[in-house]
Amino acid sequence: MTREIVTVPDVVGLPFHIGRDLASEAGVTLANPDPDGPPISGLAWPGLFYITSQSPAPGTRVERWDSVGIEVEEYRGDDGVFTRGS
Repeated sequence: MTREIVTVPDVVGLPFHIGRDLASEAGVTLANPDPDGPPISGLAWPGLFYITSQSPAPGTRVERWDSVGIEVEEYRGDDGVFTRGS
């Protein structure tokens, strides 16, 4: 069986919900880099969260549906402050 290889997209700087959709279209999933932590979707909801880092880097070739670890920060529009989400 041949494994399908895909390219990791650049999701840093994107709102979580947009980065998640872009990652899915590229054939990878976004994940909490802490394997013992909660799912990334639990850290990035409710609210508006931006992706601040990712691993592996954009352009890396991985097997389809491999995970891309991300960190997110919540944006609070009332004061323009970001707070760490993971």
